[in-house]
Amino acid sequence: MPEGDTVYLAGKRLRAALSGQRLVRGELRHPRLVQHDLAGLTVADVASVGKHLFTRFDDGRSLHSHFKMDGSWHLYRPGMAWHRPGHEARAVLETAERVAVGFLLHDLELLPTDQEDRLVGHLGPDLLDPTWGPDHAAEALRRFTARGASEVGSVLLEQRMVAGIGNLYKTEVCFLIGVSPWTLARDVPDPVATLALARELLLRNADRPQQSTTGELARGREHWVYGRAGRPCRRCGTRIRSATQGDSVYARVAYWCPRCQPGPGPG
Repeated sequence: MPEGDTVYLAGKRLRAALSGQRLVRGELRHPRLVQHDLAGLTVADVASVGKHLFTRFDDGRSLHSHFKMDGSWHLYRPGMAWHRPGHEARAVLETAERVAVGFLLHDLELLPTDQEDRLVGHLGPDLLDPTWGPDHAAEALRRFTARGASEVGSVLLEQRMVAGIGNLYKTEVCFLIGVSPWTLARDVPDPVATLALARELLLRNADRPQQSTTGELARGREHWVYGRAGRPCRRCGTRIRSATQGDSVYARVAYWCPRCQPGPGPG
């Protein structure tokens, strides 16, 4: 599932391409929405909320999309060949100059713009919210503290705690604060700094497709431990380990350095 910065960047690019433009083609190919034709509407705005994306129209409706595991939005010029097969397209929004195609968007919904909160009101503060301030930080801390008896790796992934962190950033944050992903949230030394770090990492990568937590963009050098099971830790040389954390649909692979990240391991 994509990280919040991926969705944020998609929203930013769609906003720049579509906002203020009239649709000459507006196809929704999702089974529940095929009867809707959006041609003739003007795109008022595109906004991301955590891992959710809203394309807002001038008729007071919004198209909600969620990438899930394999969804994405692509931008083309009219007449350009698509990079994915047409049968994977779920939405086609075309203006005189640009074509936005949503591929493999399993979650699509057309709803009144003033009801968007129905889909995202349960989320914690969005770490990439452009209006982020002390109140957001305080609410994020309150929600984190309330999950004190849960493993920090799982807590960081909970979109009800804060919105935007995926498995990559969960893994890298745990490494950078020096705790095992199985450490209980109440035992994290500095929750305020932990949440600030998560926001900093997302912001650092919000305007580019590359996701680096090391400060390097060279291939294979972008991350400290994520995706590096069996390889030496960049700090101490200990072999990076991996194990599944979480149950059922919430299970994700956690990566950690046993030496740099002391604490409990997988049960």
